[in-house]
Amino acid sequence: MTEPVSSIRNLGPAFEQACARAGIHSADQLRDLGADAAYEMLLRNGQRPHFIGYYVLVMGLQGRPWNDCKGEEKKALRLKFDQLKARAHDPAESEFERMMDLIGIRPAQNLP
Repeated sequence: MTEPVSSIRNLGPAFEQACARAGIHSADQLRDLGADAAYEMLLRNGQRPHFIGYYVLVMGLQGRPWNDCKGEEKKALRLKFDQLKARAHDPAESEFERMMDLIGIRPAQNLP
């Protein structure tokens, strides 16, 4: 039996649901992806970027309490978070806009 995402320290049902929407369905899959790739998937699937959510994920995958992130480590994680956010989050592509696409309100985009 596969372990749910919420079996990982610090991660609860809401995070598990966000992961499922991004195509991450088990704790093993999340561990295999790692924090950065998983968080990027979340952002690309409509999750709003939030630094605390990112470092809670990092700490959880390391088996550490969420509030264990401090000092230089936290500063380094903030830089990684900002890079992920810049690469994977387009504020113009909000969840609302995604829903409008799903029901056909906006014209189809030309995709490669």
